[in-house]
Amino acid sequence: MRIAISIGLLAFLAAVGAYAYEGLTVDAPVPTYGIVVFTIGIALLAAVCIGLMGLLFYSSRRGYDEPPHIKR
Repeated sequence: MRIAISIGLLAFLAAVGAYAYEGLTVDAPVPTYGIVVFTIGIALLAAVCIGLMGLLFYSSRRGYDEPPHIKR
């Protein structure tokens, strides 16, 4: 079963690689709005990632990740 899954995933990887290669070899120019939207998307993604990592470090440093301590 592991071999069948590995072969299937490798075939999927090869198909995605071929599709990406075909897309990268086309000499069609990217319009200005495409570059602007792509840049905005990358900036928003970076902001979300930085914010989530900040929250992760904040909660770890403040002890919010520790199991609850019940006082009896």
